[in-house]
Amino acid sequence: MDTPRQDDAPACPAYLISAPSSGQGKTLVTAALARRHLKAGRKVRVFKVGPDFLDPMVLEVASGAPVHQLDLFMCGEAQCRALLHEAAHEAELILVEGAMGLFDGDPSAADLAGRFGLPVLAVVDGSAMAQTFGAVVHGLATYRPGLEVHAVIANRVGSARHAELLEQGVPPSVKWLGTFPREAGVTLPERHLGLVQAAEVADLDARLDRAASLLPDAVLYLPPPVSFPAPEVPEESPNLGGLRIAIARDEAFAFIYHANLRWLERAGAQLAFFSPLHDARLPDCEAIWLPGGYPELHLQTLAANAPMLEAIRAHHAAGRPILAECGGMLYACASLTDVEGNRAELLGLLDGHAAMQRRFAALGMQHIALPGGTLRGHTFHYSRLETGLAPEARASTPDGRDGEALYRVGSLTASYMHGYFPSAPEAAARFFVQASTSD
Repeated sequence: MDTPRQDDAPACPAYLISAPSSGQGKTLVTAALARRHLKAGRKVRVFKVGPDFLDPMVLEVASGAPVHQLDLFMCGEAQCRALLHEAAHEAELILVEGAMGLFDGDPSAADLAGRFGLPVLAVVDGSAMAQTFGAVVHGLATYRPGLEVHAVIANRVGSARHAELLEQGVPPSVKWLGTFPREAGVTLPERHLGLVQAAEVADLDARLDRAASLLPDAVLYLPPPVSFPAPEVPEESPNLGGLRIAIARDEAFAFIYHANLRWLERAGAQLAFFSPLHDARLPDCEAIWLPGGYPELHLQTLAANAPMLEAIRAHHAAGRPILAECGGMLYACASLTDVEGNRAELLGLLDGHAAMQRRFAALGMQHIALPGGTLRGHTFHYSRLETGLAPEARASTPDGRDGEALYRVGSLTASYMHGYFPSAPEAAARFFVQASTSD
């Protein structure tokens, strides 16, 4: 990426959509806003704060465009700036859905808003409040000087009278955009890792259309435009020219950052997708990427697909690289037990057994020092791995606590950590290149 011209700073109306806490309905309201503006003929680009895979799937359907993660730790400021700059060139509205509450985490959604001058649209669940709603909005608006809470939407509102009571206390400095009602037919189904994957919700488009129609006309108001200059740092580009990478992608393996795919393509790799659930053979490839997902929900089908198991084992036996992340690592294990106690034999490339738990086992941002750089990413899983293998490396949390182990077994690299490839291009490139040529 070249140093930008002084005038290369497109401006675009933008909101960071946040809330006092998780569970306030940010994702549904963000999706409804995106769909409503899309139906009004506007080109909308949506982003998600943090490493979430599931919310972006819904937001992509709502907006009709890929949804990238924005995170000051995982992506870094330069990458966040590059993504916003690119979006501002083509969009008429940018929506950035926050994570957790507005000020939760380090860095928080508020930190991102402050760094890029994004006005905040607060989504506040008003279902159990009346005039106290105004006090909550006042607190969000005044807690951090310099952060602009520009507007508010009241979610899960029961009646017109309820809406009047909620609006009464909203400070004059915050624009009231109206309410979003309680309606069971538009809620998004969930499971243990969060929302159900968008492709599994058969009537998702109908739900989003209905949700968009429930928003008041006031939401079509556009906030003031924000200027998004390009970053001034060059983009590193390892050469993966012509390298063929087969990527698992189906109902069981779908946790993939768009930025990782784009980075691989820009590095010259040729990408081909396959299904460990449904396919009997691999695409022609030199390397395989088994990303995260829900292998535990498809355990018997994965175990029964003997031709695919044998094809991946043969790839590994030939010394060709395999990267297995989180759910992909569970698939690479000797066996996996689901939460109901059903056990199945899987790839057996990693000598260990994994078992699903009813409570999550790890959650949060991590980084790991590897040959070629320090890779950043995150972990979120409900399973536990039992193995006698010694880790080759171990990740750390941002505050210095021990994080996930990284294992190497021949040409297999496996970890619970989901890596964000642009954060350490040389280290990420080594996952996909045979050891004899990667040094």
